[in-house]
Amino acid sequence: MLTKKQRDLLVFIRDRVADGGVSPSFDEMKEALDLKSKSGIHRLITGLEERGYVQRLPNRARALEVIKFPEGLPEGSNPRPNASVKPSAKQITDPFYKGTNAVSLPLVGKIAAGTPIEAIQNEGDFMDIPPSLLGAGEYYALMVEGDSMINAGIHDGDTVIIRKVNSVRDGAIVVALIDGQEATLKRIYRRDGKVVLEAENDLYKPRILTPERVQIQGELSSLIRTYH
Repeated sequence: MLTKKQRDLLVFIRDRVADGGVSPSFDEMKEALDLKSKSGIHRLITGLEERGYVQRLPNRARALEVIKFPEGLPEGSNPRPNASVKPSAKQITDPFYKGTNAVSLPLVGKIAAGTPIEAIQNEGDFMDIPPSLLGAGEYYALMVEGDSMINAGIHDGDTVIIRKVNSVRDGAIVVALIDGQEATLKRIYRRDGKVVLEAENDLYKPRILTPERVQIQGELSSLIRTYH
């Protein structure tokens, strides 16, 4: 038996697919069900999937297929088979890459390339990446805010692909978590027992911190830029 929220979500997905041919985004589902976080939507979808009502399509970000409906579900148009979410503005369309083997990376939030900002977690957001951009290891994606890394070719609005590591060589561009709450993208150096986070823009001064205040959460692997 489904909960009321699960039934409401199933109806919403069905109606959106019937109307536009694509499944709603996590944000749209969250707003429709008046939930405070996308983690609630994730749990509802997992419950529907476990009960055989929906299916996640492989190699596509947030792609859902409605398989069946419970008895008593409000009437509506049947969904189109194998409907899936269209790529968002944050997803890649590569004319040389058809996307059949795309790797979906978590788009975990925004990273400051300037004054550090609080790390923003966007549970449920993903990004399709051609595997040619990735190597061995675990990766995630971040949106860049700020201009402190422009001399390294990293601009405001870019998306950076980060390989998860906790130690790097001096001079690497890293995601550094400061005091457990602020995330920033900078070059890292160790000098005289301190950690130095340096910008690639003369307008920004280096930040010099004690090692216990800095946690490396990954190293820059590649960059994606969208032109509008």
